Amino acid sequence: MENYIVSARKYRPQTFETVVGQQALTQTLQNAIRQGHLAHAYLFCGPRGVGKTTCARIFAKTINCLNPQNGFDACNECESCRAFNEQRSFNIHELDAASNNSVEDIKSIIDQVRIPPQIGKYSVYIIDEVHMLSTAAFNALLKTLEEPPSYAIFILATTEKHKVLPTILSRCQVYDFNRITVPDIIAYLKSLAAKEGVTASEEALNVVAQKADGGMRDALSIFDQLVAFCGNNITYERTIEVLNVLNADYYFSLVENALSHDVAKALLLLNEVLNHGFDAGHFVTGFAQHLRDVLVSKDPQTVQLLETSDAIRQRYAQQAQLCPPLWLFQALDILNTCDINYRTARNKRLTVELALVKLCQLGVPQNIPAPQPGPEPKPEAKPASPAPQPKQDEKPAAPTVPPKQDTSAAPKPAAPSIPKMPKIGLGLGPKPKAEEAPQAPQQSQPQEEEPNRPFTADQLRDAWVGLATTHNEELRLKQLIENYIPSLVEETTAEIAMPNPWQLDQMRSAMPTLLTQLRRTLHNRELNIRLVLAEYNREQLAYTAEEKYAIMAETNPALAELKEKLDLQID
Repeated sequence: MENYIVSARKYRPQTFETVVGQQALTQTLQNAIRQGHLAHAYLFCGPRGVGKTTCARIFAKTINCLNPQNGFDACNECESCRAFNEQRSFNIHELDAASNNSVEDIKSIIDQVRIPPQIGKYSVYIIDEVHMLSTAAFNALLKTLEEPPSYAIFILATTEKHKVLPTILSRCQVYDFNRITVPDIIAYLKSLAAKEGVTASEEALNVVAQKADGGMRDALSIFDQLVAFCGNNITYERTIEVLNVLNADYYFSLVENALSHDVAKALLLLNEVLNHGFDAGHFVTGFAQHLRDVLVSKDPQTVQLLETSDAIRQRYAQQAQLCPPLWLFQALDILNTCDINYRTARNKRLTVELALVKLCQLGVPQNIPAPQPGPEPKPEAKPASPAPQPKQDEKPAAPTVPPKQDTSAAPKPAAPSIPKMPKIGLGLGPKPKAEEAPQAPQQSQPQEEEPNRPFTADQLRDAWVGLATTHNEELRLKQLIENYIPSLVEETTAEIAMPNPWQLDQMRSAMPTLLTQLRRTLHNRELNIRLVLAEYNREQLAYTAEEKYAIMAETNPALAELKEKLDLQID
């Protein structure tokens, strides 16, 4: 059985042309080699797995090649190239600063710098994770890094450039490596799969590229994992199963349910996602990312921000045509608010479910007023001429009775509150609208004639605290409600003491809405709340020596007698 080599090592690039996603940087290095403008120190910085160490090794191999091709390519035939390929070259010295970060380790490098190369022109010192060096080790390297011998070149690699001392940065040429884009990773994985005889769907490779987060080494490691699980046929379904990634079909289906105002299917879909073991918080962030991708797919100028394959880009474009821009803006705002509140919410599932309900209700208010003007003109046209007759005639003249009830109920607030009920329903609103319309005037009368109910201080406090849940999106108002609770001073009058004028103005502006909700909850229209500015009695503190002595003498009179007998002075 042959020794297995992972793809990240087996397919490590050997030339600048095979480095993926760093064309501008590799072109700069090639031009420097061809022109002979080599610096004595380089700093390669960027995310993990983007080719920093690989480019350092290619650079070291190329500048030591005895017969370079085209002026900037290694020949792979000379003694220096063969020694490098067989990992026995004495011209390249690598140091892992994560485990060798002391002053002694740097001193050993300084001692090696004094020895010139035996084969080739340059001795190259590659220090990985250079930000892990201690401050003393950095200072020990400064002098050698600034004025090394003509044959010594330092290449420092790091993922955290901000941790490198500025004195080190000023002595190096800094090269910033980019994250490898999703299309570049997909294209490279396709060529690798063809070499290995593996069939992989483009959707599966897109998931791998998204999971790698811009790192080619991570993408190759995931690819090896999929090959071990799936064999030579990598499918999308097996990929999301291995990587524990939520299927994108859930997000596409949720958007369709929200556009059709189907709350029931949306909640059932969320329940299915949670039953598969996915975290609700990750679901919210993933759904927000999906809506963001749909939004950028609507405009040809922003479609380039969508990092995915062509097949999935077409699917996003199809759904983008169904989603109005205003709906996407409002949906993203709802999910962003849900993501903020999710971290502090006690009932996290309810927080996500409320966000889905709000998404499904977007656009519903525009459809509700439409059926109301239809039935209203019919009863208004009939009572004009036969107004007195229907009272004496048979039941067919009954349509004239509702107009009298409608005229009395029209100015009252109970009638318009009835059409708002379908907004809370589970997508069953369209059918009961026509049935509730004629019953509205009959139900409004007993509600208006209901007498005011008495309430206690505890009931007032519970109702007030319950208002905080209805204002989750207004964080400042929610905090005011939770921190300042009204106290009952009279039978129907309560009082809230505010600590400063600014909070008093904030509460005063929101009080009409809060008072309306309280009256409805407690069934008492005479409830009133007064806002007052709290007064604090601040004790005067003693700052000088005389003030401190006066307070001590008042507490203990014997201290004053001792001062007089000994003729003491207060400093």
